[in-house]
Amino acid sequence: MVSILIVDDQAVVRDGLRSMLRVEPDMTVVGEAASGQEAVALAATLRPDVILLDVRMPGMDGITALPQLKARCPRSSVIMVTLYDDPDYLLAAVSAGAAGYVLKDASREELVRAVRITAEGGAIIAPSMLPQLLHTVGRMMGSLKASPTCSPIDVLSGREMEVLRHIAEGCTNQEIAERLILSPTTIKTHVQNILQKLEVSDRTQAAVLAVRCGLI
Repeated sequence: MVSILIVDDQAVVRDGLRSMLRVEPDMTVVGEAASGQEAVALAATLRPDVILLDVRMPGMDGITALPQLKARCPRSSVIMVTLYDDPDYLLAAVSAGAAGYVLKDASREELVRAVRITAEGGAIIAPSMLPQLLHTVGRMMGSLKASPTCSPIDVLSGREMEVLRHIAEGCTNQEIAERLILSPTTIKTHVQNILQKLEVSDRTQAAVLAVRCGLI
């Protein structure tokens, strides 16, 4: 069962998101918050699998709350839910730890798919967009590339490093399997191991870490 925390300052939006998710047999909304501050406190107690987080809220907004949420709940995947199709917000969200970014006018099917993908350690950023996004993030975080805290090469096997580089290129599991002549199931296992070893919640964050450490 995927546990979900909804964070939005507008009650009507929270009601709408809850209504779209409540009919899914494998999902449950465990809490709701109307502000970033409330979200940080609730998340630390609830430890949800997925957090749906509004970008713009009075007081502590979503971008500000995001790193605090990831610090307290590193295993929770955060999806930014917003009215704004803004690349600056997207970059800020991903660099702060978001697994994805969806618009509030998304259909129920799109929202449910986003929750399922991120709950399984995936990302809802289109693979074709990921290389350009990571290139920009890498420029923004250039000063972090030499950080001694970056050590995926110390914890990952050689094969896992190969898979991580392909993830950072925006490849799907199927594409990685074809390139490495392995089964998609084997690649899925490698991805799960990479996320666990790097202590990140999704493949987007694994790719961002690879950029920070200068691996690509």
